[in-house]
Amino acid sequence: MAAAAKTDHALERLVFFSDAVFAIAITLLIIDIHAPHLSADSPDRAYWIALANLWPNLIGYFISFAVIGLFWMGHHRAFALAARYHPRVLGWNLALLCTIGFMPFVTAYVATNMFAKIPSIFYCATLLVAALLNMRVGRIVTGPDMVGASADPEAVGYVRARGLSVVLGSATAIAICFVVPHIAQGGLISIPIWRRLLTRKAKAA
Repeated sequence: MAAAAKTDHALERLVFFSDAVFAIAITLLIIDIHAPHLSADSPDRAYWIALANLWPNLIGYFISFAVIGLFWMGHHRAFALAARYHPRVLGWNLALLCTIGFMPFVTAYVATNMFAKIPSIFYCATLLVAALLNMRVGRIVTGPDMVGASADPEAVGYVRARGLSVVLGSATAIAICFVVPHIAQGGLISIPIWRRLLTRKAKAA
């Protein structure tokens, strides 16, 4: 009978803890959105208006839900290539999780001050910090200290290109903040464009 594969418990604990932080952060996004309360004799139109007035909060919720979800997907994809734990990743991963945990506050701040320059810059700058930390974690995880011997080099290259594309997309959003802050978050749409360019460049090399 073949011997059972040895489990790296330190790596498992790190991944489980990280998943919990992502899950809590993505759940807390809804906490600051309070359902409108109207008197029982209010007309139907008043209920619709009250819901419509929540649109900045709802937009912030869905954008940040997608952002945190994409960070989690990248984190999951990177750690799926790891075969062993290395202490060098711990501090960087905690810093990334700290930034992710900060996202609900940043989301509430920008939603409450929609179209203002400083809140938009603050939001996009937070994403840039998270992107830089995410890229660092991804490079450690896919580096020789942690990556599995059977990891597909193309998958490793994709994780690294994906990490850099998020950094470039966040930087693009910050640049837009200084010109047209009310559409700054739209700069995040450039992330898949950057990823495609970087992936194509890596394949051509």
